[in-house]
Amino acid sequence: MELIERVQRHFSQLQSTSKEVLREALEQLDVQLEELVPFLQNPDGKPYYRKLLYQDDQVEMLVMNWSDIECAPHDHGDSCGWIQVMNGISRNTVFEVKENEMPVEVFSEYRKKGRLFFAPEKGVHKMTDPAKSNLVTLHLYSPPIKNMVVYDLAACAACVVSDDCGAWWPDEQRQKLKEFKLQKSENVKL
Repeated sequence: MELIERVQRHFSQLQSTSKEVLREALEQLDVQLEELVPFLQNPDGKPYYRKLLYQDDQVEMLVMNWSDIECAPHDHGDSCGWIQVMNGISRNTVFEVKENEMPVEVFSEYRKKGRLFFAPEKGVHKMTDPAKSNLVTLHLYSPPIKNMVVYDLAACAACVVSDDCGAWWPDEQRQKLKEFKLQKSENVKL
C-alpha cells in the first residue's frame, strides 16, 4: 500500500490524541526513510523543506528535510506532538519562556536516526542538523498547528506566523499575523 493511503487509513481510525496514543500511532505506522524520499526537496535557503503528508481535524503529519541552517526558536501554538528522526542527527534546543520575555536556553540534546522526542504544547525549541548528516524528520501533531510563534532573538521580537510559514522569521509581511517586542529576561547575562 502506498504511504499516503496507509497514513490516511491509519489516522482516520484514531480514537484519541493523547500523548501516549500519538506516540503509539507513529510507531505502529512504521514509516521507512525510503517511503519519504519522493517527498523531499531542496530547502532552498531555509532551515528545512516541509511536506504535509496528512491532515484532518485531529492530527497532521509532516516530513522535513534539513539544510545546515538552524531554525528559529518556536512553539507549535496549541498543538503538541512527536518528532521522529528518520535519518541523520538532530540537535534539539529547549527554551524557557516567561510572558513578554525573551526565551532562555535551558538545554540541548542530540537525537539520532530512529529516536523520537516530544514537543509539548507551548514548548519552545529549535532544531538543526549540526553534523550535516542529511537530517530527515517525521512530525505528528495534534491538533494541526495553528498560531505558531517564532522568535527573533537578535531583535528581541516574536511573531505569530501564518500556516504556510515555517520556523523562521517570515519573508512576507502577510505571514506575520501578529508581531510583538519582548523584554530581555532577567536570567540572560549580557
